[in-house]
Amino acid sequence: MESEVVDLLAELDAAVYVIDCLPNMTAAEIADRAEPLVRTLRKARPKTPILLVEDRTYANAPAIASQQRRNDESRAAFKKVFEKLSAEGVEGIHYLEGDKLLGDDGEATVDGSHPTDLGFVRQADAFEPVLAPLLSPRSTGTRS
Repeated sequence: MESEVVDLLAELDAAVYVIDCLPNMTAAEIADRAEPLVRTLRKARPKTPILLVEDRTYANAPAIASQQRRNDESRAAFKKVFEKLSAEGVEGIHYLEGDKLLGDDGEATVDGSHPTDLGFVRQADAFEPVLAPLLSPRSTGTRS
């Protein structure tokens, strides 16, 4: 979510922007950078959908309080920005919660964090119903 990267993203004529940065950010960074990111993309590409994706739940979060706290704090910061922008009438922003991205059996990561093949399949299964309607107008040659 660094401004230089956001400026480069805004140059792309993307079908949809998928913003999935939380695993590498603190809650303070998210609170500081998420809103400018959305506003920059929306200004440059007013019709391109933006999907904000929460961090996946660490597989070991139930056993390690700091992992659960990290998920909770980063998600709260992201959701707050999404809700603020939505309340202001910013159009074309969507949200995907992270609690179901890897499943809940502990089998989808190699280390509690990084997905295995199974983890990536589960993420794809979670993304598909959210992305499909955002992409369908693009496939017909019109933008939403």
